[in-house]
Amino acid sequence: MAASPLPRWAPTPSPTRPLRVPNASQIAISSCSSWTVCSSLSSDDGVLPVDAPANGADDGDRVGCHPLDCVGARKRGHHLQEASPMVFLTWEDLTVTASSGRGSRAVILDRLSGCARPGEVLALMGPSGCGKTTLLDALAGRLGTDKKRTGDILINGRREKLAFGTSAYVTQETLLMATLTVSEAVHCSAQLQLPDTVPAAEKRARADRAIRQMGLAAVAGSRIGGRVCKGISGGQRRRVSICVELLASPALVFLDEPTGGLDSAASLHVMGRIASLAREERMTVVAAVHQPSSEVFGLFHGLCLLAYGKMVYFGPAADALEGAPLAKKRQSTFFTKCAVLTRRSCTNMHRDAGYYWLRFGIYIGICLSIGTIFFNVGNSFASIQARASMLMFTSTLLTMMSIGGFPSFVEDMKIFRKEQLNGHYDATAFVISNTLSSTPYLGIISIIPGAIAYYLTGLQRGFDHFVYFAAVLWACTMLVEGLMMIVAAIVPDFLLGIITGSGMQGLLMLNAGFFRLPSDLPKPIWKYPTYYISYHKYATQGLYKNEFLGLTFEDLGGRGLTLNGEYILKTYLQVEMGYSKWVDLAILLAMILIYRMLFLVTIKVGDAVKPMIKCISVKV
Repeated sequence: MAASPLPRWAPTPSPTRPLRVPNASQIAISSCSSWTVCSSLSSDDGVLPVDAPANGADDGDRVGCHPLDCVGARKRGHHLQEASPMVFLTWEDLTVTASSGRGSRAVILDRLSGCARPGEVLALMGPSGCGKTTLLDALAGRLGTDKKRTGDILINGRREKLAFGTSAYVTQETLLMATLTVSEAVHCSAQLQLPDTVPAAEKRARADRAIRQMGLAAVAGSRIGGRVCKGISGGQRRRVSICVELLASPALVFLDEPTGGLDSAASLHVMGRIASLAREERMTVVAAVHQPSSEVFGLFHGLCLLAYGKMVYFGPAADALEGAPLAKKRQSTFFTKCAVLTRRSCTNMHRDAGYYWLRFGIYIGICLSIGTIFFNVGNSFASIQARASMLMFTSTLLTMMSIGGFPSFVEDMKIFRKEQLNGHYDATAFVISNTLSSTPYLGIISIIPGAIAYYLTGLQRGFDHFVYFAAVLWACTMLVEGLMMIVAAIVPDFLLGIITGSGMQGLLMLNAGFFRLPSDLPKPIWKYPTYYISYHKYATQGLYKNEFLGLTFEDLGGRGLTLNGEYILKTYLQVEMGYSKWVDLAILLAMILIYRMLFLVTIKVGDAVKPMIKCISVKV
């Protein structure tokens, strides 16, 4: 039996369903003789060069060409129409290396050259570990700091960055909010990506149409699902990920294993939709695929075949275009993004039991325990210590429990990173929406359990005193959430993040002035500055003032004397009495803003530092 002239990684045509090749695309596999093999691999690598295309295609309508030829064609100066937001992507002598851990660098991609043009789908194929995902990351500008890239990546013939919102990257990992339904996820994405000039009805219609076209109409009302709740299948989640990124028809799309987890029928349906969108919207699509069926393979307009980080085959490549400006894509306004993100986050928090509701139930149980243990403490001399202990324990434990929401914070950060890189919204909108959406839930957590503990214990009567008590609890939980979001931005790991957050909380709690009175704290470090930057200090002192001022306690010394609350605050608890309790609350509110701003700065600094680290690693 004669050996097949096709590379061993190319799909085998079905005996009943021959390999389909779109006539309009004239891709390189239209005949075996039209395959072009790059010279970066020698015949010893198991792939031999074949003859040039024998179809008589002229220079303007080539069936297959060497990738360097397309670079030459680009330099001949064809131009895109100004009204068409098209992207012609070219890479020349692209090499990627990574540290091998022994002082040397391993070559992952070796001198690759090629191009992808508007209206077509370029497939990256090859065996596992050949460098498909690395090539995608390099072209999308998402290489890790441990990798070094050399060579040129040109956009419309120029070395420039992609404008905001003009590209999308669908990763292998599916990152979606598990509590949203398919319809809600797609509709929210449409509101985020499409400009405000598009009517709301048209946005909904476009989202519904995308759901139908991706074959998701039957599960549109089903939750996506994840670690908390069961939802749609993995293949359906994959299609939702693709759907939300293609809604706004980005000029350049990178797909990493778009058919992963899909059966053959779903793969053909999805890739057919992608190819149709590429043709209709003049999108440039680069997809890394693994073992596609012959029908799916027939949808590709071009093929880049890799082996061991080298290029085995590339074709066809048409004339590249030089100098076309890449305009920034119009999206929804900043206020629309904030509103949509806040609404989506509220929906997620409402449906995710582990976000707030589980903590809410535990808080009620703890506050019932506090209320029964300290039940009706009275106004005896012994009640002084009981009241102080109860207030300290309530404020610290309830805030400590907020660390339990860290896994949800990490999931939110992953989704944010994906959507930020694809240009859906920026860090400022994310921080604002996260703050607004969490405020009412933390208010419920503070008021209802707080009321149970407050009134069972028999603290100072007066509704205004309870309002202050609940306000301090709310401020403390908001502060802890801000602190844990900062940790999530720096330490994106569940276990390490919880350990880090718990350690920071413990240090701040220890220096609050209860376990060790302020006058007894060592001045270096522990009192200056830790004591004054600990929000527990202001929460505890505010609660003490709210409770003790106006009360009198019996003196059990047998002399018939009484102690007033102000004397206890100054002498026993060493509370700073130079300002009112409302100043303590104002400081807590200011610290909430500071923590949220630090969260925003942490994200932005991280985004700014990563390219610098990458440049340093490249020089090294």
